[in-house]
Amino acid sequence: MESTNKSLLRLKRVEASFNSFIDKMGRVIAWVLILMIFNVLFDVVMRYFFNNSSIAMQEVEWHLFSILILFGLGYALKEGSHVRVDFLYDNFSVTTKAYINIIGTLLFLFPFALLIIFGSYEYVMDAYTMDEISEDPGGLTHRWIVKAMIPAGFIFLLFAGLTYILKHIIIIKEAKV
Repeated sequence: MESTNKSLLRLKRVEASFNSFIDKMGRVIAWVLILMIFNVLFDVVMRYFFNNSSIAMQEVEWHLFSILILFGLGYALKEGSHVRVDFLYDNFSVTTKAYINIIGTLLFLFPFALLIIFGSYEYVMDAYTMDEISEDPGGLTHRWIVKAMIPAGFIFLLFAGLTYILKHIIIIKEAKV
């Protein structure tokens, strides 16, 4: 019994430290959103009041938006903000929900995230080796940086998925104690 409590305590510590990292990333993502808002505001003011538009600023908008979405996926998973069929899910016991969440994460989230990570590797490397730039005059250089956010965001989602599984293993173990 004592060894079960110690292993449960260790799992809780690991989960807490992983969640702490995800929360810190969530705060970074919030700052990215603020940067994006200021960028859009600046772009609108320049375009409509000074008749001066910048392709680079418009590209920064979608780069920031991409980062926001790609890294927001993992944070949303941690916060339980993903879509599920609640009218069915709500009727299950806490333990059954935990098993469903673990199985769903292993069967759907992990394979999809790994597919994106490995599938985007060549895409990012091509952009890097060609030193890809924007096709638009006045656009941004180093397009590989934003493209590298695709596998990075899905690696973060995998990490959040691992944390999500730990959370539900703890729920199952606590139900047995």
